[in-house]
Amino acid sequence: MPTFAKIIFVVALALSFTGLFSPPIALTVGILFGLSFKHPYMGESRGVARTLLQCSVVALGFGMNLHEVLKAGRSGFIYTAMGISFALLAGLALGKLLQVRGNSSFLITAGTAICGGSAIAAIGPILQANEEEMAVSLGTIFILNSIALLIFPPIGNALHLTQSQFGLWAALAIHDTSSVVGAATKYGPQALVIGTTVKLARALWIVPLALVIAAVKRSRAEKLPGAANGVGRVQFPWFIFFFVLAALANTYLPALPSATKTFFTLGRLGLTATLFLIGSGISRDTLKEVGWRPLLLGVLLWLGVGLTSLYFIRTGFIAF
Repeated sequence: MPTFAKIIFVVALALSFTGLFSPPIALTVGILFGLSFKHPYMGESRGVARTLLQCSVVALGFGMNLHEVLKAGRSGFIYTAMGISFALLAGLALGKLLQVRGNSSFLITAGTAICGGSAIAAIGPILQANEEEMAVSLGTIFILNSIALLIFPPIGNALHLTQSQFGLWAALAIHDTSSVVGAATKYGPQALVIGTTVKLARALWIVPLALVIAAVKRSRAEKLPGAANGVGRVQFPWFIFFFVLAALANTYLPALPSATKTFFTLGRLGLTATLFLIGSGISRDTLKEVGWRPLLLGVLLWLGVGLTSLYFIRTGFIAF
């Protein structure tokens, strides 16, 4: 059985790298593996997942055009800031109310507030979240993403939302950029343009949020006993700095479109493989320990953000 588990693990990891698995499928396959087998490379997998996650976040920066992001940001900066602030405050309050333990509460909140899996991937290493917390948070976000992709277009049609309204609603209420693009594509070309640009502007908030979290965590760590000797110090998230450099390169080096596209593709493949590695670290004992609270937090927060943003869009308070 140990040899068989090793073969299954290596094959599934290789398939994740090829792009044959989508990110949600890779995470699901990883979780199924962790529930079915004793992990043959647990120690190595955790180290590789941590490094690969940060490298993938950097590579994803090559998919951002800052001109488009800043243009969308000027139009919807206030709405985006209000939406993110509401989601963060509501998520933290719900997390305390539901008594969600560890970092899962903040990771799910950040993923809902900004851009789903990308935000969790960027913030998780700064919080020093473990594999269980990452997997539960990512799993919750991806489940809700899949649901949103299916139900948002029919809801938009039933409520007779204009393409502009739907694109804005999708950008504010759906977690991941890929799901925003998928839902908006089904609704119409104008919805796709507005949804994508506003979502990219929202995604850029990863950078200040990550830096603030790192600063707060470092400040708290320095007050702990032994901090003078380096105990409990928080490492600066340099990968966020390189993420910004990647976005700058993609924006201001138009002579290298093929190279930036390749790096972005590698980032998506690397993130997909990382999701498999993270999911494979989940066991039955872990699920029993985590419980249903994180999932309930994600559902309630998502409903709150979705319904609130829809109300303000339909009443004309939020417009693009």
